[in-house]
Amino acid sequence: MNAAATQAAGSRSLPFAGIELGGTKCVCTLAYGPGEILDQRTVPTTQPSETLPAIVAILTEWHAAHGFRAIGIASFGPIDIDPRSPRYGQVLETNKSGWPGADIRGTLSAPFDVPVGFDTDVNGAALAEIRWGCAQGLDDFAYVTVGTGVGVGLVVHGKPTRGISHSEIGHLRVPRLASDTLTSVCRYHPDCIEGLASGTALVARLGGRSVDAVSEDDPVWEPVVSALAIMCHDLVCTTGPRRIAIGGGVPSGQPHLLPRIEAALRDSLGGYMPLPADGPYIVAPALGALAGPLGAIAVAASAV
Repeated sequence: MNAAATQAAGSRSLPFAGIELGGTKCVCTLAYGPGEILDQRTVPTTQPSETLPAIVAILTEWHAAHGFRAIGIASFGPIDIDPRSPRYGQVLETNKSGWPGADIRGTLSAPFDVPVGFDTDVNGAALAEIRWGCAQGLDDFAYVTVGTGVGVGLVVHGKPTRGISHSEIGHLRVPRLASDTLTSVCRYHPDCIEGLASGTALVARLGGRSVDAVSEDDPVWEPVVSALAIMCHDLVCTTGPRRIAIGGGVPSGQPHLLPRIEAALRDSLGGYMPLPADGPYIVAPALGALAGPLGAIAVAASAV
């Protein structure tokens, strides 16, 4: 179907274009939802002057061949998500060279007269899990990814949290175990969750050992479980999500972590806050590796 015929069929028949911008790669998806992915392309995350025009070229091709109803941009952060801000749509301070100040939203949306959603990658993944995954039917939900860093998409009353910025729960500071002497891998905080429990922190804890050779009862997991359980304790006592999904490279390769984190959470709460009793409270994301790309589709759908 050519573009004119597609447009004539009505805007509700058009798919969504989603852009998940990650630290190493960007996944571009044209889809209606998880069972209807029409095309998917990957662009390396290098410099904005290279990466963003490559994404625009893909969007331009899709727009000519199919059309799309909206664009959803789910980006690594920190980003400015306040529409009233002069820096709206831009990357803020980040360790990623060349990206501070990059106008992601403006560059990707300028050629197309369609609604545009802009949010963090983890907020997008949380919205995707609510639409199609493990949080269907829930308005209060937290999606945690533990990989190179620790990010949390936090949805309260059906919407991602807003305020002076998007949530940066991975940088909550937590009490260390008495035995934990690791130098935090976060250059901003000596004792935040990302600095102590991210994949980067795990590599530092392993000291050259392969994670595949580490047993489930190895002491290296204790501070990781502790920090993530404290994070969950804080989530329960502040916004009270009805479910917490924890994904990313670290827990997906170590399935024993989730029940240990939940046990530590329940012990930490001490019965003070009741958790839902209809199954595990801490779960794996149902969408798996598609949570991020479909998160951008969910952001596009939310824009409409």
